[in-house]
Amino acid sequence: MTTMLALRAHRDATTLALEDIPVPEPGPVDVIVRVASAGLAPGIMRLLEMGAFKHLPTTLGFEAAGTIAAVGSDVTGVHVGDRVRAHTFLNCRSCIYCRTDRDMMCPQQSIMGYAAFSDAAMPLYDEYHNGVLAEFVRLPHWLVDPLPESVSFDVAAKVHTIANAVRALKWAELPMGSTVVVTAATGAMGTATVKLAKHFGIADLILVGRHSDRLKTVAGLSGGIPAGIVALDELPDDWAVSGALAGRLRELAPGGAHAVLDYVPDGPVTGQAMAGLATGGALVHMGGNHTPLPLSPMALMMNMWRFIGTRACTRNDALEALRLLETGALTADELITHRFPLSDAVEAISAIQRRDEPMWMPVINP
Repeated sequence: MTTMLALRAHRDATTLALEDIPVPEPGPVDVIVRVASAGLAPGIMRLLEMGAFKHLPTTLGFEAAGTIAAVGSDVTGVHVGDRVRAHTFLNCRSCIYCRTDRDMMCPQQSIMGYAAFSDAAMPLYDEYHNGVLAEFVRLPHWLVDPLPESVSFDVAAKVHTIANAVRALKWAELPMGSTVVVTAATGAMGTATVKLAKHFGIADLILVGRHSDRLKTVAGLSGGIPAGIVALDELPDDWAVSGALAGRLRELAPGGAHAVLDYVPDGPVTGQAMAGLATGGALVHMGGNHTPLPLSPMALMMNMWRFIGTRACTRNDALEALRLLETGALTADELITHRFPLSDAVEAISAIQRRDEPMWMPVINP
């Protein structure tokens, strides 16, 4: 095979394109992975509009698992046929952030098939910007993790999402027996957080989302942890300005929540959810919300609230998620709600933008 199908984005184009392009050849330190499953992320189109893709045209996608198809001449410890998960986060591996389990803060941090987050020189991103929504992907050999036989390719492709939830939960510094609010609870990050709740000593969950029927389904993922729901479409019509969401959270947790895990991409939910925190509580945000917070520094000071932003997981978070999956302590197969062939990738991206039906963790199977 000399050519392969890939989902591509071009400069100034408003739509994505499926194209036949050459199968990549490995450099001395590279591996070629035959992609068995690739995750879909709803933020791709938003980041394209923001100009976060520094190299175009490019192949999209950053979540993948598959088998090693070829190895470079200098590669050791990785063999053709190995089952692997691709860890497509590119960083320098030597700065203070990379050496202290804070990979996402590296000035060179970028993501294959996705985005770069600063204007610093990014030699790895320059070389490896093409992503995984293709039949094959080329990446440095140090960015593949061995995949246990007990973990499916589909679940492995979404380990990144699970690891993001692991990171958000770690940043929250939860006490045992905590009460936690999860916003955008019916999305991929929300469902991963609910599945992980028992591993972080959470005693009560409050799930916030648009529709009560979808929230009730997500509540069933909690492993027996009580889960209250707050459906935005059941709040008063003026909830966005009246503070009704904050009031409802206080009704469900009169003493306040120990943390809010916030995955909302826009609107007033973030600020109102923060008002539902207990003294000393933390809001961890990983939604990319541009809406200003309505809270004053005085309110943060007097309540000793913490606002923590985090844009990604670390490699260690991903390995931790893999260990939980390998041992069976965590199961995630039920989170894979949709599977599409690569030939339907353009429509699949459109579907996750519309969210006409619940889509927790959709994947592409080339």
